[in-house]
Amino acid sequence: MSETGISRAEAVHLFRRRELVPLSTEARRISTEVFGNDVYLRGLIEYTNHCAVDCLYCGIRRSNFNVKRYRLGEKEIIDAVTQGYERGIRTFVLQGGEDAWFTTERLVDICRSIKEVGDAALTLSCGIRPRRDYGLLKKAGADRYLMRFETSDPELHRYIRGGVSLEKRLAALSDLQAEGFQVGSGFMVGLPGESDDTLIRNVEICAELGVDMAGVGPFIPHPETPMGESEQVPLERALYATALLRIFCQQTHIPATTAAGSLEKDGRERMISCGANVLMPNLTPVGQKKNYLLYPGKICLDESGLQCVGCLSMRVLSVDREISFDRADGRVGGRAGVSQAVSL
Repeated sequence: MSETGISRAEAVHLFRRRELVPLSTEARRISTEVFGNDVYLRGLIEYTNHCAVDCLYCGIRRSNFNVKRYRLGEKEIIDAVTQGYERGIRTFVLQGGEDAWFTTERLVDICRSIKEVGDAALTLSCGIRPRRDYGLLKKAGADRYLMRFETSDPELHRYIRGGVSLEKRLAALSDLQAEGFQVGSGFMVGLPGESDDTLIRNVEICAELGVDMAGVGPFIPHPETPMGESEQVPLERALYATALLRIFCQQTHIPATTAAGSLEKDGRERMISCGANVLMPNLTPVGQKKNYLLYPGKICLDESGLQCVGCLSMRVLSVDREISFDRADGRVGGRAGVSQAVSL
């Protein structure tokens, strides 16, 4: 261990030895140093569960015919944003399947309408599109774009994503950065066939890309998918990944994911204790929340997003943190995650 903390190489060594306490302690120290005690809110709106892609792990995959499909209308989306804005939320995430009905032109109109609600940051998460389309969405007011690559293993990526290559996913992330977006990405933890080297490489990719936000989601097998009978890996592996990610990417926003809270009651709090600094209350209309099930056992399906804000405030206090309504922008093009390069 160095005088300034744990280096990347030391962190990898601790991970391989399964020593979570020193990793999480260092990750929490870094998070406090960079962000103070603040945990930032992103208001999530799941605007469509239609998807043209057939990812083997996903509950809303194209071939799952048991899903009740929906699309939110523009008014429903704007109403959700308005309610969140009035509650004090200043950053919103529109997340959906890769739904061709939501053309770039429709999304441009929605972006413009959202920006008329007030001074809030807007994140889109709607899959791979041509770079020209990213430029149009940026001009319409979108500030950020979220696209997880899920795994750094090229063969595993192609397998679980129905033939889509990791190279194509990473190229899309580069296109987004080139168009001036603050970019979020990240990966799943606990996929069948995942090795320690895969997880470490996942973290390295986030650092190399210099993403503004990076999420760690524990893989939860969905029974209505081809991977439904896979083994459930304990949450601890995602906690190791979160701590490792914070040490590699010190200024990157890291969410305490809903999947962690779905896997264990205090999962999000444990992620915050391992360096996460973002929570995403779900503002999707209650009537549709239960239809956006990427994995089973998802929490907070019967609560409004505004109820979630109050609950989350109490939860972060339990780990000596406090909710912040700041929009908390990232460093556009700053490649913040590569400020501590260490040869591994």
